[in-house]
Amino acid sequence: MGLAARAGAVVPGTERVREAVRAGRVHYALVAADLTATGRDKLVPLLEGREVSYSVGYTRADLGRAVGRAPLAAVALTDEGFARRLEALLATGG
Repeated sequence: MGLAARAGAVVPGTERVREAVRAGRVHYALVAADLTATGRDKLVPLLEGREVSYSVGYTRADLGRAVGRAPLAAVALTDEGFARRLEALLATGG
């Protein structure tokens, strides 16, 4: 995630992720497990409706730390290569 962030391929924060999903720029998203129910209700149906792969896990603090920022409720990857690699790593527990 840090490499993707340095490459400018990360969209941080719930609102920015929602905007990027609507614009068709997101290839994969991570949603914090401790995101509020309201936040989850706004983001997850949008991801599913636009058929964007996503994972729910980690804490807001973990997601923020992964990209060198303050706690974040959601993070999206806009680069398809980074997105595929992260999704594969998470699927194998890596």
